[in-house]
Amino acid sequence: METREKIEFANVPLAIYREIAAHLRQLEGVKVELIPQSSPEFDYKQSQISGLWVDYEPSRTQQVEQILAYYRDRYVS
Repeated sequence: METREKIEFANVPLAIYREIAAHLRQLEGVKVELIPQSSPEFDYKQSQISGLWVDYEPSRTQQVEQILAYYRDRYVS
């Protein structure tokens, strides 16, 4: 059974979300979808992406969490 997790980082730009998605997609059995921003108002400080949907097998949990921790430590204030 796959785990589906919604990942959201505050104030992270589109390029970083794409980097995270590319990094996660390198893992076999991991699928990533970008979630478009739902706010009707444009704010330059907000990302154009509201988050990621990440689907993965339980056997990949540790690797997924390590990758997310890296980006969380580096980009989330």
